[in-house]
Amino acid sequence: MRITFSVIKADIGGYAGHSDSHPEVMAKADECLAKAKQDGLLIDYHVTKCGDDVQLIMTHEQGEDNEKIHQLAWDTFIEGTEVAKKLGLHGAGQDLLADAFSGNVRGMGPGCAEMEFEERGSEPVIVFMADKTSSGAWNLPLYRMFADPFNTIGLVIAPNMHDGFYFEVHDIKEGKKITFNTPEEIYDLLIFIGAPSRFMIRTVRHRKTNDIAAVSSTQRLALIAGRYVGKDDPVCIVRAQGNFPAVGEVLEPFAVPILVEGWMRGSHHGPLMPVSIPDSTPTRFDGPPRVTAAGFQIQDGKLVGPRDMFADKSYDNARQKAIDIADFMRQHGPFEPHRLPLEEMEYTTMPEVMKKLEGRFTDIEPGRG
Repeated sequence: MRITFSVIKADIGGYAGHSDSHPEVMAKADECLAKAKQDGLLIDYHVTKCGDDVQLIMTHEQGEDNEKIHQLAWDTFIEGTEVAKKLGLHGAGQDLLADAFSGNVRGMGPGCAEMEFEERGSEPVIVFMADKTSSGAWNLPLYRMFADPFNTIGLVIAPNMHDGFYFEVHDIKEGKKITFNTPEEIYDLLIFIGAPSRFMIRTVRHRKTNDIAAVSSTQRLALIAGRYVGKDDPVCIVRAQGNFPAVGEVLEPFAVPILVEGWMRGSHHGPLMPVSIPDSTPTRFDGPPRVTAAGFQIQDGKLVGPRDMFADKSYDNARQKAIDIADFMRQHGPFEPHRLPLEEMEYTTMPEVMKKLEGRFTDIEPGRG
């Protein structure tokens, strides 16, 4: 059976502040998708949250970038925004950057990751969701899953993964893309994905079969809106087992809380903390950044699950490390490396401050440095 697995998310209002998604907003989203399933548009769905972001997880047979599916997501977010407004929630509808739907949610604010594939006899899929960070947060985890044998031993000892994977990388500032073959182009790949604010892994495919293995959202809200409107809070879909890394290999990169950009006002570096879905309620300095993982088995397009993958006690050390890193980074206050470098501050108040003070800058006399 050929199915499409779609994850579309948006921040349409938080409570209190940016810390959580309100149950009434979630209930409205569930109501909208339930009707779409009853009408036959969806095979199955699951509504969940990560922090203040509503996550719509859907299976269907409409293919990627289908207008009806994207219209459904947009309308669901619009209806959820109305509930958020009635409740006086913070930032109601903040990710909906367009006045009306125009055929596809890409470029309109919501984050989107979709993949179409032939369902296997056993089809485990992990949906990663993050809050208070940007789309480049998936670069290092995806590299470790699909190219690092110290993380994924299957790359060494499993014959069906020995050929490696294709990585499609997007330059989100120039609007270009390039594909790297691993393992032989690992060094070239790392040059680019090591700069996650600009270069982001969009998809990963098996080199021998060309089967889709992973896809992430690469939307940048600031680039779309031309101003700071919140961080991107990305999503990522990863298939596991068979020709792909095992579930444990897919989850292993998050045992180390890597530094990502985002956190307070989207302007800081902080640790990406793996947490259970109920614990995805960032409050300390509106953070630190969180990542959750919902695991499913898919059977005839139906979602068996979810299983809350980071509700495992073996991630307690990662959570403690994240807290320790958060303590250390917070001591830097408005100084780098806690605050993002200037080139990443262009959508905050920095341009306004520079314009206000431009007449007070004078040339340095030669030899008087």
